[in-house]
This record gives sequence, structure tokens and C-alpha cells, in this order.
Amino acid sequence: MVQIQRLSKAYPGRRASPITALRGITLSIEAGTLVAVVGPSGCGKSTLLRIIAGLEPPTEGGLWLNGEDVDGTRSDVGLVFQRPTLLPWRTVRQNILLPAEILGIDRALAGRRADHLIEFVGLNGFEHLYPAQLSGGMQQRAGIARALAHDPDLLLLDEPFSSLDALLRERMALELQRIWASTGKTVVLVTHSIPEAVLLGDRVVVLTPRPGRVAADIAIDLPRPRTLEMIETPGFSHYAALVRRALVARDEG
Repeated sequence: MVQIQRLSKAYPGRRASPITALRGITLSIEAGTLVAVVGPSGCGKSTLLRIIAGLEPPTEGGLWLNGEDVDGTRSDVGLVFQRPTLLPWRTVRQNILLPAEILGIDRALAGRRADHLIEFVGLNGFEHLYPAQLSGGMQQRAGIARALAHDPDLLLLDEPFSSLDALLRERMALELQRIWASTGKTVVLVTHSIPEAVLLGDRVVVLTPRPGRVAADIAIDLPRPRTLEMIETPGFSHYAALVRRALVARDEG
């Protein structure tokens, strides 16, 4: 579904030298898979996600989605940010309907899908509340529902659980696994958490410190659905150690 070839991204510096965020990224993401991307702070993980979403262009290299050049935002991509960024003056249901309104989707069809998504993410009874009246986990579920409202093929998540406490973060990770398995979407998840990446990912892509390059691309061969109990198993520890070694090796290098 996603093909990235020798992609680089540089930003103008305050002085003469540009700041290179990404360099020479080559990556393929198959349809229906969940790929986790990890790396140290400032390595360009969020930048890579924004480029895939069409929010900013690469400086060099190619990017294709379903065989088409990505040269701007697309209706077949949904994006969930670190914080839900819900509009505070709109209810949960009204927030979920926002992408459909922007894209001009039939109002009745959009309404039925919004109602389905509200039930799907477990927000029944909360659809008429405003974001300030919701817990952090509920807000993030509303954000995921909004990203799915226009039925995108590709769902991009930029550290969606980073602001949640540890227990809620674990529950939301399992909820994301359920949503992914139920919808068949292609998902790219950026995270700082090695356990989260191994728990959720079919693959874990490790980026180097800035400029971000692909240090390792590790296939996670663990049965699904995955559970929190699996974190204590030797197989899980093996994959977590592989990811950690790839991160440490590049840091030390």
C-alpha cells in the first residue's frame, strides 16, 4: 500500500546549514498490516508520518500510496495526533462528523457511520458530551473514531497514547488492536514504547538518531490476538530485546 524510496527531509536552518530530519528512508508497507515505528526523540518519526499523510512534501525521494504519488492530503488517509485535538465547542458526535462535512459526504450516510463508530469505540451514551467532559482515554477514542469517519484505507497514529497513564495506555493499546483487526485497515503507529511496538506491530521499524534512517525492520512473529500477559513470555522478550539492541547500537554508533 505504501512505498517509500530514498526519502529525505531537510528544513532551512537559522543559519546557512539546513537541518536534516530524515535521510534515505526506503520502506514498504503492505495493505492490512500494522507497522510500528520507534526511535529516539527528534529522529523524524512524526515528520515521516506527516509526509505519508501529505501534510508536507519530502525534500528528496519518492512516496506512493496505492501506486499513486502523494502530493498533498488525501481522503484515503486518516491521522490521529499525540493529543486528540477535538474541537471543544463540538460534541463527540459533531467532532466525528467533521471529516465528512469537509469532504462533502452525504449527511445521512455520514450520520449512520458516525453512530456506528460511536458504538464501535465504546462511546455510547457519551456522544452528546463535549471534549472537556470526557476522560483522556475517551477523548482519544473519539479522535480515532473521527479519523475513521471517512473510511480511509490508511490510518496513521502519532504517539496517540503518550499523554495517558500506564494502565490506561495498555488498555488503549488493546483497543487499537481490536479496531485494527475489526476494520482491516493498514495502520502505521509511531511510539516511544518498545513493549507497545512489539505488542501491536506486525513489524517494528527502528529509526536512527537524527537524521532518521532505517536501522532495523523487525518482523514480529507472535500469535494474535495479543494480550498483556504475553509481555512476560520469552518470545515477547526476545523481540523487545532485538528492538532495544537496534536502538542502542545506533545511539552508541
